[in-house]
Amino acid sequence: MIRGMDELITAADLASRLGEVSVLDVRYSREGPSGREEFLRGHLPGAAFVDLDADLAAPPAAGRHPLPDPGHFAAAMRRCGVFADRPVVVLDDAANTFAARCWWLLRHHGHDQVLLLDGGWAAWLRSGGPVETGEAAVPPGDFRAAPGRLPVLDAAGAARVAREGVLVDARAPERYRGEVEPLDPVAGHIPGAVNVPTSDNLDGAGFRPTAQLRARYALAGVTDETEVGVYCGSGVTAVHDVFALQLLGIRAALYVGSWSEWVSDPSRPVALGERADGDGVDARTAG
Repeated sequence: MIRGMDELITAADLASRLGEVSVLDVRYSREGPSGREEFLRGHLPGAAFVDLDADLAAPPAAGRHPLPDPGHFAAAMRRCGVFADRPVVVLDDAANTFAARCWWLLRHHGHDQVLLLDGGWAAWLRSGGPVETGEAAVPPGDFRAAPGRLPVLDAAGAARVAREGVLVDARAPERYRGEVEPLDPVAGHIPGAVNVPTSDNLDGAGFRPTAQLRARYALAGVTDETEVGVYCGSGVTAVHDVFALQLLGIRAALYVGSWSEWVSDPSRPVALGERADGDGVDARTAG
């Protein structure tokens, strides 16, 4: 069955619809074997491999994963067999933390039928679904990009949402608090942001039931009437929170540059610790 806002599909349902959909595999790794290597070792029949860095982002600039050029993105999707009138199913092996970026980009650029495989590659293997190895021969698609369908924020917009609505920081709690920062030169969070880690969206490898998701986001101040923005380190895993909110019928804007862009300007304030009154103190100059 398909759950939520017709955005999730189970492994069992996908197995019965493999001939009706295009399947995109967005496995990605910062360390160890590359996603492509893992794809060649085994993938869903007919799936195409999507390279997160090459296909779903422009070269690093102010942030580590800027949006790709629309023409470049559309060409990559055509190469991967995406058609305008054919449903697309996207997966990875990291609970959809990378696949969600592809879901968002396709939706943002005008494709209305994009699903995530709930539980990803692990769920497919558990279901006993068929697996192919090696390169996949995928007929080229006809997808054309028409960007602007989903809301985005720049740094000024993120600061405004933190003041006037709810700005969600999707990173791990220790990164939000500024205790560690493995990827960016400054630790901490955007003043006023609240922490809802991507991992909180999950019940095991798949998404929590919508009632649980709604309760968790309500604790962060998110309601149906709230203006919501989401960021992470570089605008990739934040989309997992955007997707979770989509399951609740809540439209959240993505701060694409995210923390990596925010800290590229030393004039922007940074907060440490848990959110509290006075969160706007610049942690980089506080004694």
